[in-house]
Formats: sequence, C-alpha cells, structure tokens
Amino acid sequence: MRFIKYNNPDAPCVVPSARLGGRFGRTDIENEIDWLFGAALSGIAGSAQGGQFPVDLYEDKDNSYVRAELPGVTRDAISVEIVDGSLSIQASRKDKSGDAENTVSFNRLVSIPDDVQADKVSAAYENGILTVTLPRTEKSKPKKISVSVN
Repeated sequence: MRFIKYNNPDAPCVVPSARLGGRFGRTDIENEIDWLFGAALSGIAGSAQGGQFPVDLYEDKDNSYVRAELPGVTRDAISVEIVDGSLSIQASRKDKSGDAENTVSFNRLVSIPDDVQADKVSAAYENGILTVTLPRTEKSKPKKISVSVN
C-alpha cells in the first residue's frame, strides 16, 4: 500500500519574486504571511463554521481510496458523487448551542485519476470515517513481467 500526500491544489506555492534578485518584495512577503496564517487557522475556524475538511488519499495495486473523518455526521447527511472527473463529498450536521440549532455544511472536491471505473465506485461510513473505494481499470493495474536470461 502506498500513501499519497495530498496538498490543496488551490494553495499558492512559495516562490521568491524575481523582481528583487530572487528575494521577496514587501507586498510579496506580506501576502505569503497572510496566506500562511490563513491556512494554519482555517482548520480551527473551519471546524466551527463548516467548509472543507481534510482527506487522506492512498492506493494499492487494485484501488485508490479517499478517506475522510466526519465526526458527528449521520449517514443520511452524506452525499458522494463523481462529477467531471472529480469526487464530490458533501456532508452536514446539526450543532446545538443553548436553544439555538445551527446546520454546519462541509464539502470537498478531489480530482480522481482517469483510470477509475466510475460505475464501480463504492463508499462506506463507519464510526465517523468515510472511505470511498475507487477501483482501477484492468489495463491500468500493474503487471509483473518476468525477465529471462539468454
């Protein structure tokens, strides 16, 4: 089994500005610091306000997997769809604080490989963990080739 580190594709990368000989300009470094603190604090704010949630991506020789932790969410409040080569996961839960009841919504859109059999995708939810299994096509699975000696 191989674990794939997944980074948010929308997040900007840190590249020195060429304007100042490879060093950051004042506005560039301010933007990077704002992005850094925004990314670090989004997990804290995101848990109370909803938004995106982290996912783990991993694969073996037959399947790719997407695993998401969704504590406090009922099975009926989860929606999993494949849309235009992406896996869409949406969930919601009700939070009570005093007399008020709020609905918190979460969503995540993950790009999936082209070699996935979309008609055989399955999802299982157990103990607050959603696991989506993405089976690969036969032609994309690795095949063992023996090497002969002449």
